[in-house]
Amino acid sequence: MPIPEEVTGEEIDKDVRQELQSLPKTLADDVARNLVMVARLIDEDPEGAYAYSRIALRLASRVAAVREAAGFAAYASQKYSEALAEFRAARRMTGNVDLWPVMADCERGLGRPEKALDMAGEPEVNKLDKAGQVEMRLVAAGARRDMGQLDAAIVTLQSPELASNSVQPWTARLRYAYADALLAVGREAEAREWFAKAVEADRDGSTDASDRLAELDGVEFTDALDDSGDGDAKDEDKTGTGAESHAAAPSDAAGAEVGHQAEAEDEADED
Repeated sequence: MPIPEEVTGEEIDKDVRQELQSLPKTLADDVARNLVMVARLIDEDPEGAYAYSRIALRLASRVAAVREAAGFAAYASQKYSEALAEFRAARRMTGNVDLWPVMADCERGLGRPEKALDMAGEPEVNKLDKAGQVEMRLVAAGARRDMGQLDAAIVTLQSPELASNSVQPWTARLRYAYADALLAVGREAEAREWFAKAVEADRDGSTDASDRLAELDGVEFTDALDDSGDGDAKDEDKTGTGAESHAAAPSDAAGAEVGHQAEAEDEADED
């Protein structure tokens, strides 16, 4: 697949670059450029990112960062079995537990929420940093909902991190998940409160909390036609967008980064 000339491979994280030093320079550069494309496309074009990850995988399957990136690309494309295999391979190579939550979420994607819950109770969870433990809590709550245990999902999300007023990179998603769980059991007033709190914490628009809040407040989103009222108006003449849909898909851990080459988020722990 073609790679833009301006992509040199130097854009990747220095830790990944160091991993690639075990390869001949020309090969390392080729792998690095493909990994850059994975990171660039994974949010907007998951299938495109997946295609580049497969090329990197063919070139350097023994590099942990490549296996990790391939896992995230497969995960973003909802190829959960493949993603899980890549994450397991990366974990075997590094011994790192950081991928545990997204591995559990892959089990959800494969229709095995019970397995995801089992993983939430494993010793590996205690080795995760605060961000990883929050991700694991989100996955466990999602698994509870998959199993129809809606009240248990609410209890799972109740935690010091949820109650804290401190805003961390994961705060908006945690509050959003809690609001959504409350709404699922009909606790609409509380859900509205937590969607509002999610909006306050959502600095980068990682959720559609503002749209959900508007829906609860009875705000309708409609397409506005041009002044002529012509129902055949072209799409480019329309303004306004509908509220985003919110599938309760196995993507609660999707905030995890694409290997080490994705931009790092601040993960300041609360003391």
